[in-house]
Amino acid sequence: MKTMAKLLSAATVLTGAAMMPAAAQADVSYNVGFASEYYYRGYFQKSSSASAGIDFEEGGFYAGAWTADVGDGLEVDGYLGYGVEMGDLSIGVGFTGYYYTGDFDNTYEEINFNVGYGPISVEYSTGTYDDPAAEQDYSFLGLSADLGSGFSATYGSFGQDFAGAYFQGDYGFSVAELDLGVSLVFPDDDIGGGEAIVFSVGKSF
Repeated sequence: MKTMAKLLSAATVLTGAAMMPAAAQADVSYNVGFASEYYYRGYFQKSSSASAGIDFEEGGFYAGAWTADVGDGLEVDGYLGYGVEMGDLSIGVGFTGYYYTGDFDNTYEEINFNVGYGPISVEYSTGTYDDPAAEQDYSFLGLSADLGSGFSATYGSFGQDFAGAYFQGDYGFSVAELDLGVSLVFPDDDIGGGEAIVFSVGKSF
């Protein structure tokens, strides 16, 4: 599964005429990155992982694709959604699929719901995991806070057929048009793997 910065996602029924699309014109961007260790939602994926992606946004709608080296093949993610903003309030809903070219893992597909107000955002995702033995359902609830000056924190937990929780603290900054980051990851015993310090570098264009 992919480390997605913020996914304000697709197609929700909203009330209130003041709600307007977050973006007004089409925009295409690209990104490349490298992480000393690739973690997603507290789970270790791979050491020394390179990644690349493309994103499209227009009038509140977004779509994109992202891929990362997971050792045994590639993880390839696809996502789309729609988000709106009204002052400090943001709301979105969308779809994310996680696919693999090798035998590293099997398919995950989920619906993502996001609400943010000021520096606080909440994500609730519900999905299915294509386990060869038996399909599993899972949910994920994440609470994130932008602490200012490049610092942020996230607490996430799993439900339904999955179990586990984690805490992650992040610090990000830019040097010479490069985005640099340091993350501290603290998984609980259900996730396992122990604590980690992750260093990352990326560039968007």
